[in-house]
Amino acid sequence: MENQNQKLIAQLALELKLNPVYVTNVVQLIDEGNTIPFIARYRKELHGGDNCMDDTQLRDLADRLQYLRNLEKRREEILTSIESQGKLTDELKTAISAAATLAKLEDLYLPYKQKRRTRATIAREKGLEPLAELLFAQELRPDSGADLRELAAPYISDGGDDEKLAVLTAEDALAGASDIIAENISDNAEIRGLLRTQIADYGQLASKATDSENDSVYRLYYDFTENIKNLQSHRVLAINRGEKEKFLSVSINADDVECMKIIRRKVVKHGSISSAFVAEAAEDSYNRLIFPSLEREARSTLTDMASEQAIKMFGLNLKPTLMQPPVKNMPTMGFDPAYRTGCKIAVVDETGKVLETGVVYATMPHDDKAKAARTLTRMIKQHGVKAVAIGNGTASKESEIFVAEMLKDIPGVAYMVVNEAGASVYSASKLAAKEFPDLDVSLRSAISIARRLQDPLAELVKIDPKSIGVGQYQHDMPPARLDETLTGVVESCVNAVGVDINSASPALLAYVAGLTATTAANVVAYREENGAYSSRTQIKKVPKIGPKAFEQCAGFLRVPESKNVLDNTGVHPESYDVAKKVLEIGLDAMTSGKVAELSGECGVGATTVQDIIKELRKPGRDPRDELPPTMLRTDVMDMKDLKAGMKLKGTVRNVIDFGAFIDIGVHQDGLVHVSALANKFVKHPSEVVKVGDIVDVTVISVDVGKKRIALSMKA
Repeated sequence: MENQNQKLIAQLALELKLNPVYVTNVVQLIDEGNTIPFIARYRKELHGGDNCMDDTQLRDLADRLQYLRNLEKRREEILTSIESQGKLTDELKTAISAAATLAKLEDLYLPYKQKRRTRATIAREKGLEPLAELLFAQELRPDSGADLRELAAPYISDGGDDEKLAVLTAEDALAGASDIIAENISDNAEIRGLLRTQIADYGQLASKATDSENDSVYRLYYDFTENIKNLQSHRVLAINRGEKEKFLSVSINADDVECMKIIRRKVVKHGSISSAFVAEAAEDSYNRLIFPSLEREARSTLTDMASEQAIKMFGLNLKPTLMQPPVKNMPTMGFDPAYRTGCKIAVVDETGKVLETGVVYATMPHDDKAKAARTLTRMIKQHGVKAVAIGNGTASKESEIFVAEMLKDIPGVAYMVVNEAGASVYSASKLAAKEFPDLDVSLRSAISIARRLQDPLAELVKIDPKSIGVGQYQHDMPPARLDETLTGVVESCVNAVGVDINSASPALLAYVAGLTATTAANVVAYREENGAYSSRTQIKKVPKIGPKAFEQCAGFLRVPESKNVLDNTGVHPESYDVAKKVLEIGLDAMTSGKVAELSGECGVGATTVQDIIKELRKPGRDPRDELPPTMLRTDVMDMKDLKAGMKLKGTVRNVIDFGAFIDIGVHQDGLVHVSALANKFVKHPSEVVKVGDIVDVTVISVDVGKKRIALSMKA
């Protein structure tokens, strides 16, 4: 096991270009049950710090480690299986031991894998394997006087007691031998590897319309062909969905002539009476067995790669969405637009506590704007509302126009259109029902919209990340892999900010390192039963939080009510003694020399001391406060107001493979294509922008009918 671990560590260090010492430390920390946020924040000396491995790189390492360990497990299973069949040669064992991918391993295992009954299986049962071996050897020359039919004659049989084993003619015997040869060629790992590479390098993905008369969003792919190696991930996922919805038929095109040349070079020996026979069997093998299998594999590989890219992009978008700056210390009104049922209103104080809810009819068909304005003005003034958060769903534009007009008479109040994706999902959830048992589902949604403006992270963690609306084709992704990645992103954000243990919801606490849904609920239950926590050490009294869980979670939980100021910082309890010495020396006196001296005296790394100093300079600091503030509006524009050449400010709402969608305040997001993101070549939009960025854009064109706005960020 030790040798295997060393081998994995060496491979990880090489692949990820990391120091082997740091990789060894991280693998050990993971194996000891430490969480990624804890390792990233409190074990920096062991992994080299953020300049070497941040939490994203640590997760990549953990994922790759898991893959390699699964690969090793499968390798052992295959070796054991082949050995139990008595067929494990030294050559085969060496090849299996050297296989670097699961595909290569499975290729090597294919001849020894238990198969369902095939044409070749039936031929073997009829005793035709010796004939197949004789013909495949291709040793009989034309001058030998031998004839294929004569070679097959001894295998003609009535099957004896089992007529199913009958071989009635020489042609039947030769057909059976051909089936055996075809399957053996198909099971050849080297041939499969060569053809896989050929298809990957020169193959094409092609799609056709199942009904050319049917106009759909997939019309771009009604007659589409692209080299596999050049395919962009969003195209793969779009084509897959079009196929699933039966608008497209999809196939892999390969150079069959070149593929057959590859096979013939490996299996056909010229100058034998059976050479042509083997060549025909090889063609049958390619057409019937190998290509269909490799086509499925190529499609699967393309989908996996596209999914990984989409999942990665989703994670990149999700992080800045969650880390949007909170609008602090502002009583806020949540405005959930609607038509027939009226607009749902909720006012919350600066802590998110609900003060008042209601319904107004500011849109068609009731359209009682005057009464709605009076009601909202009264609520705003009564509760000191400073910001209005408007959901971006149905009737959002009309609601925005109404609110902007109303606020002209209420100075000091601004509004923002908030992405309400997932709000309805939350409103109908058990969590929302428990939080607001006496409120209608629609009013819960208005509360969520208000709180999203106040503290996006605390509110959005209550919603399945897939429903937040910053992904592409998320419903087509492998669910487990998507959940794993997005959960990691949410966990990273929550722990980067820290959580107030006396106000946090169970949903927020569940993402704290070391806590689970169960222990998070226990934290809240203990708080409700015993009152506010007065220290971090009190957390140890919570049921099911043992020493390991406390070690992992303590540094990320804040206790503002504690008499110990360190309990409201990111300083871990294990470092309190060091922190006290820093305070004794004085923050301003902590020069690099003093840091090194204290580091040696206390037996901790200099990085840990520097992190402690940073925390003590800003107790309870929120990293989101360092970001550009959220852009609140007081005016409103319409899409019809836009003209080519206009310069505007906007907020990045979503980043995808081919560009970025920008909210410029006209209800319809504009698209900056990847080619218009900068004056230089941009390989991927994520190199230039991220969700939440405030950017300057120029309008290129507007199509009101199709609701399309083309923007540019070029200078």
